[in-house]
Amino acid sequence: MTVSAAPTLSANLLTTPQAAEEAAATLAPRLFAQAPHSDQEGSFPAEEFNWLREAGLLAATLPTRLGGCGLSEAACTEYLLSTLRHIGRGNLAVGRVYEGHVNALQLIARFGRPDQQARWAADARAGHLFGVWNTEAQDGVKLEPLPTGRYRLLGSKTFGSGAGHLTRPLLTGALPDGGWQMLVLPADALPPEYNKTFWRPLGMRASASFRVDFTGLEIEAQDLLGSPGNYYQQPWFSGGAIRFAAVQLGGAEAIFDETRRFLRELGRTDDPYQRQRLGEMSLLIASGQHWLRAAADFVASSPVGLSGPETAEATVAHANLVRSAIEELCLRLMPLAERCVGARGLLRPEPFERLHRDLTHYLRQPAPDAALADVGRYALQQEQPAYLIWER
Repeated sequence: MTVSAAPTLSANLLTTPQAAEEAAATLAPRLFAQAPHSDQEGSFPAEEFNWLREAGLLAATLPTRLGGCGLSEAACTEYLLSTLRHIGRGNLAVGRVYEGHVNALQLIARFGRPDQQARWAADARAGHLFGVWNTEAQDGVKLEPLPTGRYRLLGSKTFGSGAGHLTRPLLTGALPDGGWQMLVLPADALPPEYNKTFWRPLGMRASASFRVDFTGLEIEAQDLLGSPGNYYQQPWFSGGAIRFAAVQLGGAEAIFDETRRFLRELGRTDDPYQRQRLGEMSLLIASGQHWLRAAADFVASSPVGLSGPETAEATVAHANLVRSAIEELCLRLMPLAERCVGARGLLRPEPFERLHRDLTHYLRQPAPDAALADVGRYALQQEQPAYLIWER
Protein backbone atom coordinates (compact mmCIF):
# COMPACT_ATOMS: atom_id res chain seq x y z
CA MET A 1 0.00 0.00 0.00
CA THR A 2 1.40 3.41 -0.98
CA VAL A 3 -0.36 6.62 -0.02
CA SER A 4 0.59 10.00 -1.42
CA ALA A 5 0.20 13.09 0.72
CA ALA A 6 0.84 16.52 -0.72
CA PRO A 7 1.21 19.27 1.86
CA THR A 8 -0.60 22.56 1.60
CA LEU A 9 1.01 25.87 2.43
CA SER A 10 0.46 27.08 5.98
CA ALA A 11 -1.88 30.06 5.80
CA ASN A 12 -0.71 31.65 9.03
CA LEU A 13 2.60 32.00 10.86
CA LEU A 14 2.14 32.43 14.59
CA THR A 15 4.36 35.06 16.18
CA THR A 16 4.21 34.22 19.89
CA PRO A 17 3.93 31.07 22.02
CA GLN A 18 0.76 32.54 23.55
CA ALA A 19 -0.76 32.77 20.08
CA ALA A 20 0.01 29.08 19.48
CA GLU A 21 -1.67 28.08 22.73
CA GLU A 22 -4.71 30.22 21.87
CA ALA A 23 -4.88 28.73 18.36
CA ALA A 24 -4.91 25.21 19.80
CA ALA A 25 -7.58 26.14 22.38
CA THR A 26 -9.73 27.62 19.61
CA LEU A 27 -9.34 24.49 17.47
CA ALA A 28 -10.11 22.00 20.25
CA PRO A 29 -13.96 22.11 20.02
CA ARG A 30 -13.76 21.79 16.24
CA LEU A 31 -11.43 18.81 16.52
CA PHE A 32 -13.75 17.21 19.06
CA ALA A 33 -16.80 17.59 16.82
CA GLN A 34 -14.92 16.03 13.89
CA ALA A 35 -13.39 13.14 15.88
CA PRO A 36 -16.26 10.62 15.42
CA HIS A 37 -15.97 10.97 11.64
CA SER A 38 -12.25 10.14 11.52
CA ASP A 39 -12.50 7.35 14.13
CA GLN A 40 -12.17 4.54 11.60
CA GLU A 41 -9.60 1.77 11.57
CA GLY A 42 -6.80 2.70 9.18
CA SER A 43 -8.03 6.25 8.64
CA PHE A 44 -6.21 9.51 9.28
CA PRO A 45 -7.50 12.94 10.39
CA ALA A 46 -6.30 14.66 7.22
CA GLU A 47 -8.85 17.46 7.39
CA GLU A 48 -7.92 18.17 10.99
CA PHE A 49 -4.25 18.52 10.06
CA ASN A 50 -5.20 20.95 7.32
CA TRP A 51 -6.77 23.04 10.10
CA LEU A 52 -3.53 22.85 12.07
CA ARG A 53 -1.59 23.91 8.98
CA GLU A 54 -3.92 26.84 8.36
CA ALA A 55 -3.57 27.90 11.99
CA GLY A 56 0.22 27.91 11.73
CA LEU A 57 0.68 25.18 14.32
CA LEU A 58 2.94 23.00 12.16
CA ALA A 59 5.57 25.74 12.10
CA ALA A 60 5.00 27.09 15.62
CA THR A 61 7.71 25.01 17.30
CA LEU A 62 10.44 26.29 14.96
CA PRO A 63 12.91 28.81 16.37
CA THR A 64 11.97 32.41 15.65
CA ARG A 65 15.03 32.79 13.41
CA LEU A 66 13.56 30.06 11.18
CA GLY A 67 10.04 31.42 10.98
CA GLY A 68 8.47 29.84 14.05
CA CYS A 69 7.37 31.39 17.32
CA GLY A 70 9.85 29.58 19.57
CA LEU A 71 7.22 27.31 21.13
CA SER A 72 9.91 24.68 21.85
CA GLU A 73 12.21 27.03 23.73
CA ALA A 74 12.78 25.95 27.33
CA ALA A 75 11.30 29.19 28.66
CA CYS A 76 8.11 28.53 26.67
CA THR A 77 7.55 24.94 27.84
CA GLU A 78 4.31 25.82 29.64
CA TYR A 79 2.84 27.16 26.39
CA LEU A 80 4.02 24.07 24.50
CA LEU A 81 2.45 21.68 27.00
CA SER A 82 -0.79 23.67 27.02
CA THR A 83 -0.87 23.60 23.21
CA LEU A 84 -0.48 19.82 23.24
CA ARG A 85 -3.10 19.48 25.98
CA HIS A 86 -5.67 21.49 24.00
CA ILE A 87 -5.13 19.41 20.88
CA GLY A 88 -5.41 16.24 22.97
CA ARG A 89 -8.75 17.27 24.42
CA GLY A 90 -9.93 17.84 20.87
CA ASN A 91 -8.78 14.47 19.52
CA LEU A 92 -6.17 12.17 21.04
CA ALA A 93 -5.23 10.70 17.65
CA VAL A 94 -4.49 14.19 16.33
CA GLY A 95 -2.57 14.94 19.51
CA ARG A 96 -0.49 11.78 19.16
CA VAL A 97 0.60 12.64 15.62
CA TYR A 98 1.13 16.33 16.40
CA GLU A 99 3.32 15.45 19.40
CA GLY A 100 5.48 13.37 17.05
CA HIS A 101 5.74 16.35 14.69
CA VAL A 102 6.90 18.53 17.59
CA ASN A 103 9.40 15.87 18.68
CA ALA A 104 10.93 15.61 15.21
CA LEU A 105 11.37 19.36 14.86
CA GLN A 106 12.95 19.54 18.31
CA LEU A 107 15.45 16.83 17.34
CA ILE A 108 16.28 18.70 14.14
CA ALA A 109 16.79 21.95 16.05
CA ARG A 110 19.03 20.17 18.55
CA PHE A 111 21.17 17.98 16.28
CA GLY A 112 20.84 19.35 12.75
CA ARG A 113 23.48 21.36 10.96
CA PRO A 114 22.47 24.95 10.13
CA ASP A 115 21.79 24.09 6.49
CA GLN A 116 19.62 21.12 7.52
CA GLN A 117 17.72 23.20 10.03
CA ALA A 118 16.99 25.81 7.37
CA ARG A 119 15.90 23.19 4.80
CA TRP A 120 13.58 21.27 7.10
CA ALA A 121 12.22 24.46 8.66
CA ALA A 122 11.22 25.60 5.16
CA ASP A 123 9.44 22.26 4.73
CA ALA A 124 7.55 22.74 8.01
CA ARG A 125 6.51 26.27 7.00
CA ALA A 126 5.34 24.86 3.65
CA GLY A 127 3.02 22.45 5.46
CA HIS A 128 5.03 19.20 5.53
CA LEU A 129 4.14 16.89 8.41
CA PHE A 130 7.03 15.45 10.41
CA GLY A 131 7.04 12.64 12.96
CA VAL A 132 9.31 10.13 14.71
CA TRP A 133 9.36 6.41 13.88
CA ASN A 134 11.71 4.52 16.18
CA THR A 135 9.84 1.38 17.31
CA GLU A 136 10.68 -1.80 15.45
CA ALA A 137 10.57 -5.59 15.69
CA GLN A 138 13.10 -8.21 14.59
CA ASP A 139 13.15 -6.85 11.04
CA GLY A 140 14.27 -3.38 12.12
CA VAL A 141 15.79 -0.74 9.89
CA LYS A 142 19.43 -1.00 8.80
CA LEU A 143 21.50 1.55 6.89
CA GLU A 144 23.86 0.19 4.24
CA PRO A 145 26.53 2.67 3.06
CA LEU A 146 26.99 2.66 -0.73
CA PRO A 147 30.13 3.50 -2.75
CA THR A 148 28.31 6.57 -4.13
CA GLY A 149 28.05 8.13 -0.68
CA ARG A 150 24.36 7.32 -0.44
CA TYR A 151 22.70 4.90 1.97
CA ARG A 152 20.32 2.03 1.22
CA LEU A 153 17.58 1.28 3.76
CA LEU A 154 16.59 -2.26 4.71
CA GLY A 155 13.84 -3.31 7.09
CA SER A 156 10.72 -1.97 8.78
CA LYS A 157 9.34 0.12 11.62
CA THR A 158 6.22 -0.67 13.63
CA PHE A 159 3.74 1.88 15.04
CA GLY A 160 4.56 4.41 12.31
CA SER A 161 1.91 6.92 13.37
CA GLY A 162 0.68 9.05 10.49
CA ALA A 163 1.85 6.47 7.94
CA GLY A 164 1.05 7.62 4.43
CA HIS A 165 0.54 11.21 5.56
CA LEU A 166 3.89 12.11 7.12
CA THR A 167 5.98 13.53 4.31
CA ARG A 168 9.06 14.02 6.50
CA PRO A 169 9.26 11.11 8.98
CA LEU A 170 12.33 11.04 11.19
CA LEU A 171 13.43 7.46 11.68
CA THR A 172 16.33 5.58 13.20
CA GLY A 173 18.43 2.79 11.75
CA ALA A 174 21.43 0.65 12.60
CA LEU A 175 24.73 1.32 10.85
CA PRO A 176 27.06 -1.63 10.09
CA ASP A 177 29.13 -0.81 13.19
CA GLY A 178 26.02 -0.87 15.37
CA GLY A 179 25.61 2.89 15.67
CA TRP A 180 22.01 4.12 15.93
CA GLN A 181 21.57 6.84 13.32
CA MET A 182 18.71 9.30 12.73
CA LEU A 183 17.56 10.35 9.29
CA VAL A 184 14.72 12.37 7.80
CA LEU A 185 13.08 10.62 4.86
CA PRO A 186 11.52 12.68 2.03
CA ALA A 187 8.59 10.27 1.93
CA ASP A 188 6.76 12.16 -0.80
CA ALA A 189 9.68 11.53 -3.18
CA LEU A 190 10.69 8.14 -1.69
CA PRO A 191 7.45 6.50 -0.53
CA PRO A 192 7.91 3.37 1.61
CA GLU A 193 5.43 0.50 1.73
CA TYR A 194 2.66 0.75 4.34
CA ASN A 195 1.02 -2.31 5.88
CA LYS A 196 -2.40 -1.36 7.26
CA THR A 197 -3.15 -4.90 8.45
CA PHE A 198 -0.71 -4.37 11.33
CA TRP A 199 -3.00 -1.72 12.85
CA ARG A 200 -6.01 -3.42 14.53
CA PRO A 201 -6.14 -1.33 17.71
CA LEU A 202 -8.46 -0.94 20.66
CA GLY A 203 -8.27 2.84 20.36
CA MET A 204 -6.43 5.60 18.50
CA ARG A 205 -7.80 4.15 15.25
CA ALA A 206 -7.26 7.38 13.32
CA SER A 207 -3.55 7.65 14.16
CA ALA A 208 -2.73 5.32 11.21
CA SER A 209 0.12 3.65 13.11
CA PHE A 210 1.02 1.11 10.44
CA ARG A 211 4.03 -1.11 9.84
CA VAL A 212 6.31 0.70 7.38
CA ASP A 213 8.83 -1.11 5.14
CA PHE A 214 11.74 0.96 3.78
CA THR A 215 13.60 -1.85 2.02
CA GLY A 216 15.34 -0.70 -1.12
CA LEU A 217 15.00 3.04 -0.62
CA GLU A 218 18.18 5.07 -1.05
CA ILE A 219 18.84 8.36 0.71
CA GLU A 220 21.53 11.03 0.47
CA ALA A 221 24.12 11.66 3.16
CA GLN A 222 22.46 15.05 3.73
CA ASP A 223 19.34 13.22 4.95
CA LEU A 224 21.24 11.85 7.97
CA LEU A 225 20.60 13.80 11.17
CA GLY A 226 23.19 14.22 13.90
CA SER A 227 25.71 11.60 15.00
CA PRO A 228 25.10 7.96 15.90
CA GLY A 229 23.63 7.70 19.39
CA ASN A 230 22.16 11.22 19.47
CA TYR A 231 18.59 9.94 19.48
CA TYR A 232 18.93 8.36 22.93
CA GLN A 233 20.88 11.27 24.41
CA GLN A 234 19.56 12.34 27.81
CA PRO A 235 17.78 14.24 29.19
CA TRP A 236 15.92 14.83 25.92
CA PHE A 237 15.00 11.23 25.14
CA SER A 238 13.23 10.40 28.42
CA GLY A 239 12.53 14.03 29.33
CA GLY A 240 10.26 14.30 26.28
CA ALA A 241 7.68 12.16 28.11
CA ILE A 242 6.12 15.37 29.43
CA ARG A 243 4.87 16.05 25.88
CA PHE A 244 2.78 12.90 25.54
CA ALA A 245 1.63 13.28 29.16
CA ALA A 246 0.21 16.68 28.21
CA VAL A 247 -1.76 15.15 25.33
CA GLN A 248 -3.06 12.42 27.65
CA LEU A 249 -4.23 14.97 30.20
CA GLY A 250 -6.13 16.71 27.41
CA GLY A 251 -7.99 13.44 26.81
CA ALA A 252 -8.85 13.25 30.50
CA GLU A 253 -10.15 16.83 30.40
CA ALA A 254 -12.41 15.89 27.47
CA ILE A 255 -13.85 13.01 29.52
CA PHE A 256 -14.45 15.37 32.44
CA ASP A 257 -16.19 17.97 30.25
CA GLU A 258 -18.42 15.39 28.58
CA THR A 259 -19.33 13.78 31.91
CA ARG A 260 -20.44 17.12 33.30
CA ARG A 261 -22.43 17.91 30.14
CA PHE A 262 -24.12 14.52 30.24
CA LEU A 263 -25.18 14.90 33.90
CA ARG A 264 -26.53 18.39 33.27
CA GLU A 265 -28.62 17.21 30.34
CA LEU A 266 -30.08 14.40 32.48
CA GLY A 267 -30.76 16.75 35.38
CA ARG A 268 -28.56 14.70 37.72
CA THR A 269 -26.47 17.54 39.12
CA ASP A 270 -28.23 17.49 42.52
CA ASP A 271 -27.42 13.84 43.17
CA PRO A 272 -24.92 13.82 46.09
CA TYR A 273 -23.07 10.77 44.73
CA GLN A 274 -22.63 12.38 41.33
CA ARG A 275 -21.34 15.51 43.04
CA GLN A 276 -18.84 13.45 45.00
CA ARG A 277 -17.60 11.71 41.87
CA LEU A 278 -17.27 15.05 40.05
CA GLY A 279 -15.35 16.33 43.04
CA GLU A 280 -12.93 13.41 42.77
CA MET A 281 -12.59 13.96 39.03
CA SER A 282 -11.95 17.67 39.62
CA LEU A 283 -9.18 16.78 42.06
CA LEU A 284 -7.55 14.53 39.46
CA ILE A 285 -7.79 17.07 36.63
CA ALA A 286 -6.43 19.90 38.78
CA SER A 287 -3.60 17.63 39.92
CA GLY A 288 -2.66 16.92 36.33
CA GLN A 289 -2.67 20.60 35.47
CA HIS A 290 -0.40 21.30 38.44
CA TRP A 291 1.96 18.52 37.30
CA LEU A 292 2.25 20.07 33.84
CA ARG A 293 3.02 23.49 35.32
CA ALA A 294 5.63 21.87 37.56
CA ALA A 295 7.14 20.14 34.52
CA ALA A 296 7.33 23.44 32.65
CA ASP A 297 8.87 25.21 35.64
CA PHE A 298 11.45 22.43 36.03
CA VAL A 299 12.58 22.73 32.40
CA ALA A 300 12.46 26.53 32.34
CA SER A 301 14.49 26.86 35.53
CA SER A 302 17.50 25.01 34.12
CA PRO A 303 17.63 25.54 30.34
CA VAL A 304 21.40 26.04 30.34
CA GLY A 305 23.61 22.98 30.77
CA LEU A 306 20.83 20.42 30.42
CA SER A 307 23.42 17.99 29.08
CA GLY A 308 25.33 18.01 32.40
CA PRO A 309 25.00 14.60 34.06
CA GLU A 310 23.47 15.77 37.36
CA THR A 311 20.95 18.11 35.75
CA ALA A 312 20.14 15.57 33.03
CA GLU A 313 19.47 12.86 35.62
CA ALA A 314 17.21 15.17 37.65
CA THR A 315 15.33 16.23 34.51
CA VAL A 316 14.70 12.62 33.48
CA ALA A 317 13.57 11.64 36.97
CA HIS A 318 11.16 14.56 37.18
CA ALA A 319 9.75 13.79 33.71
CA ASN A 320 9.19 10.21 34.85
CA LEU A 321 7.33 11.54 37.89
CA VAL A 322 5.09 13.61 35.62
CA ARG A 323 4.27 10.82 33.16
CA SER A 324 3.61 8.36 36.02
CA ALA A 325 1.36 10.78 37.90
CA ILE A 326 -0.69 11.67 34.82
CA GLU A 327 -1.05 8.02 33.81
CA GLU A 328 -2.33 7.16 37.28
CA LEU A 329 -4.82 10.01 37.47
CA CYS A 330 -6.18 9.15 34.00
CA LEU A 331 -6.65 5.52 35.07
CA ARG A 332 -8.51 6.69 38.18
CA LEU A 333 -10.65 9.20 36.30
CA MET A 334 -12.04 6.86 33.63
CA PRO A 335 -13.97 4.49 35.95
CA LEU A 336 -15.38 7.48 37.84
CA ALA A 337 -16.74 8.83 34.57
CA GLU A 338 -18.20 5.41 33.71
CA ARG A 339 -20.07 5.34 37.02
CA CYS A 340 -21.36 8.85 36.41
CA VAL A 341 -22.79 8.17 32.95
CA GLY A 342 -23.78 4.53 33.38
CA ALA A 343 -24.71 2.21 30.53
CA ARG A 344 -26.70 4.92 28.75
CA GLY A 345 -23.64 7.14 28.45
CA LEU A 346 -21.59 4.35 26.88
CA LEU A 347 -23.96 4.06 23.91
CA ARG A 348 -23.01 5.77 20.67
CA PRO A 349 -23.32 8.54 19.56
CA GLU A 350 -22.21 9.61 23.05
CA PRO A 351 -18.41 10.14 22.89
CA PHE A 352 -17.43 8.19 26.02
CA GLU A 353 -16.82 4.86 24.28
CA ARG A 354 -14.37 6.49 21.84
CA LEU A 355 -12.71 8.66 24.50
CA HIS A 356 -12.15 5.70 26.81
CA ARG A 357 -10.77 3.52 24.01
CA ASP A 358 -8.41 6.22 22.81
CA LEU A 359 -7.11 7.21 26.23
CA THR A 360 -6.72 3.60 27.39
CA HIS A 361 -4.65 2.80 24.30
CA TYR A 362 -2.57 5.98 24.43
CA LEU A 363 -1.70 5.47 28.09
CA ARG A 364 0.19 2.33 27.14
CA GLN A 365 3.50 4.08 26.65
CA PRO A 366 6.69 2.01 26.89
CA ALA A 367 8.15 0.89 30.23
CA PRO A 368 5.81 2.57 32.75
CA ASP A 369 7.12 0.46 35.63
CA ALA A 370 10.73 1.17 34.73
CA ALA A 371 9.96 4.91 34.62
CA LEU A 372 8.64 4.88 38.19
CA ALA A 373 11.45 2.60 39.37
CA ASP A 374 13.94 5.11 37.95
CA VAL A 375 12.32 7.83 40.08
CA GLY A 376 12.85 5.63 43.14
CA ARG A 377 16.48 4.97 42.19
CA TYR A 378 17.11 8.70 41.78
CA ALA A 379 15.42 9.55 45.11
CA LEU A 380 17.44 6.90 46.96
CA GLN A 381 20.67 8.46 45.70
CA GLN A 382 19.84 11.95 46.97
CA GLU A 383 20.98 13.28 50.34
CA GLN A 384 18.55 16.22 50.50
CA PRO A 385 15.35 16.05 52.56
CA ALA A 386 12.12 15.49 50.60
CA TYR A 387 11.25 19.17 50.39
CA LEU A 388 14.43 19.86 48.40
CA ILE A 389 14.71 16.85 46.05
CA TRP A 390 12.54 18.31 43.29
CA GLU A 391 13.33 22.00 43.83
CA ARG A 392 14.95 23.93 41.00
